[in-house]
Amino acid sequence: MPPSITPLDENAKDDHDDLVFLEEHPAPQAAAATRSVWRVMIIDDDEDVHSTTTFALGNLDMQHRPLEFVHAYSAAQARELLKQEQEIAVILLDVVMEQDDAGLHLVRYIRETLRMADVRIILRTGQPGYAPEIDAIRDFDINDYKTKSELTRIKLYTTVTAAIRSYEQIRKINDSRRGLNQIINASTELMALHGVHNFAAGVLAQIATLLGQEASGVLCAQECPDSGCRELHVIATAGQYRHLENAVMTTTIDARMADSMERTLAEHRNQYRDEYVTLHFSGKASRAFVAYLDLRRAPTELEERLLEVFCGNVAVGLENVELVSHLHKAAFYDTLSKLPNRTRLIEILDATLAGPAKQDATLSLVDLDHFAETNDALGHEFGDMLLVAVAARLQNSLGQQLTVARIGGDIFCLLGDSSQINPACILSLFQTPFSIEGQDVQLSATLGLVRLAEHDGSGADALKDADIALKRAKSQQRAGHFYFSRSMGVEIRERVRMMHALRTAFGQNQLFVVYQPQIDLFSRRPVGAEALLRWQTPDGKFISPDRFIPIAEYSGLIIELGEWVMRTACRELVALRAAGHEDFTMSINVSQVQFRHPHFLDMLRRALSDTGAPPEYVELEITESMAMEEPDLLIKMLAQIKQTGVTIAIDDFGTGFSSLSYLQRLQIDRLKIDRAFVTEITGSARGSSIAEMVIQLGRNLGLAVIAEGVEDERQAQILHTLGCPLAQGFLFARPMTNQALLGWLGNDALAGVA
Repeated sequence: MPPSITPLDENAKDDHDDLVFLEEHPAPQAAAATRSVWRVMIIDDDEDVHSTTTFALGNLDMQHRPLEFVHAYSAAQARELLKQEQEIAVILLDVVMEQDDAGLHLVRYIRETLRMADVRIILRTGQPGYAPEIDAIRDFDINDYKTKSELTRIKLYTTVTAAIRSYEQIRKINDSRRGLNQIINASTELMALHGVHNFAAGVLAQIATLLGQEASGVLCAQECPDSGCRELHVIATAGQYRHLENAVMTTTIDARMADSMERTLAEHRNQYRDEYVTLHFSGKASRAFVAYLDLRRAPTELEERLLEVFCGNVAVGLENVELVSHLHKAAFYDTLSKLPNRTRLIEILDATLAGPAKQDATLSLVDLDHFAETNDALGHEFGDMLLVAVAARLQNSLGQQLTVARIGGDIFCLLGDSSQINPACILSLFQTPFSIEGQDVQLSATLGLVRLAEHDGSGADALKDADIALKRAKSQQRAGHFYFSRSMGVEIRERVRMMHALRTAFGQNQLFVVYQPQIDLFSRRPVGAEALLRWQTPDGKFISPDRFIPIAEYSGLIIELGEWVMRTACRELVALRAAGHEDFTMSINVSQVQFRHPHFLDMLRRALSDTGAPPEYVELEITESMAMEEPDLLIKMLAQIKQTGVTIAIDDFGTGFSSLSYLQRLQIDRLKIDRAFVTEITGSARGSSIAEMVIQLGRNLGLAVIAEGVEDERQAQILHTLGCPLAQGFLFARPMTNQALLGWLGNDALAGVA
């Protein structure tokens, strides 16, 4: 018999409890197609069962919806129908059809092959002795088991109603789960976007996806809402509102949109309407965000709840992406001149050296002659204005074709085509005096240049070569220039000499490890120490790590050195614990070359195992630039390292950061504020801004924060006030030997940090 769908009979009446076998008369086409229905599938090889079931239930509403029936007269026919039918709420299934267990096999097909987990299956049998009730429910994913003889009209109605209620609850739970997964995926995708504008545009797109429609709307920012500022600045648009990009939203542009967003900001809550929605993203008091989107339909109750959750996530994301933008500017751009700084210049240089532009490119350092004397004579404020004037002249005269950067106090840098990096043209820019507050100042400059086509190293090496050329130019004459040549590679020969000396020093035990305590700023109690490598020559001189660590990395000796430092620090940790200092963490620096070694993970595991050091009290420090160079590779590596139980810190944080999305994916535990930002805390009125942003970022991401290079009490007090919990530096203790550390912890720690 062909499959059929039984339309609803709104007028049928029956007051008898028992199922009465009557002929089924087709009911007139009701208005079911225009309103929501519950779809019930009857699978039975007995036509009378179909008739009596539809007769018994056809005139009833369940959960405020009528029923619609889908009929199958065999298990095989049901299989074909179920491949196409959607939104089946309940299946009334006969056990015995083509075979004695056809119904039971069909249950497995529905659950495992078609993966229909939501539909409620009620098993019916006319042979109650065939399949024991307990066994059937235990072995097959069915929701009820009834014999046909016990299914009176009322009992059938009760059973189907219960199944429909269960189906409705499951669908609501699954819809919520799918919505939350959508929010998680949306948040992940948003974190991969760089910049406030791109993030905001992504927010509009994700909201539209959540609502199942095309994006059409705007996202605005309101600066300083608490101070009475009412202007709404459009930072992202979509759909028909793209013409409003970067506009100031007013009632003259769109009264309904502006009024709705103002009301949303004033009430600090979302506004839902049939034709549009305005969403509030609660943030810092200094800045508020609001979005407006057109709707094709009113959002459902579930969609409104999901939007509330999404807005909470986005509010944090908007704050973080702004924070990252500030950090990016601070890390890559000079705060005075707004030009790229040394870090950013090296990135540009590396990119140039890796591409075809290298063949015609020249790098030039521009060092202002006798600037320090001018600065001392006329004051630092005057000197800053003079530097800004020099930056503006270089940029306005050359910046359209060249990269102009400021890499030091009075040193600028130019990078571009060799025909444009012309020493005579550059020096001629200084022939005209600079006018600062009505006073003319005459400056000259000295240049050191490198032709990148003749350079085989990295961007940092090219900058060093340019500096060598600059020093040669200064030694010959001021206001002149000099090109670097291969014959000037004295520094390279010095590197080779030091490399051999370092190998000898390591073999003769001239290298040793010292430990600098890390302090809880609230209690001023020591909580850990950082292991640091030192080199003292036989004549008592110390060689700076800044000199020999790069040589160790260059030569590959850092692999052996790094493993030795790790084992030494782990042994010291075990000794400290034996002396009673059990709640004490040992931080160990890991260089980029060491970290990339294919056997680094094995080295770490062996060091922990051989020394017996508890991994939860061992912390590995990696630099931020290392974390950002190959983040995808690092993410996998860190996941494996974390399995050993050790914790991970990012050192020098704020000097090379580029992507919050990667920071969120890295399994790290602590951020270390670079000493340069700690020094700036007391250097100017805005000196604490970078440190404060790093502390806030750590708090937002659930990461611990420690500041390094704390040298005076004022810095410690400011950091404590900003919410930084930990610090290290000369204020508390200088790096010391293991014996000195043990004595300091036992006798002098309290006095040393009090």
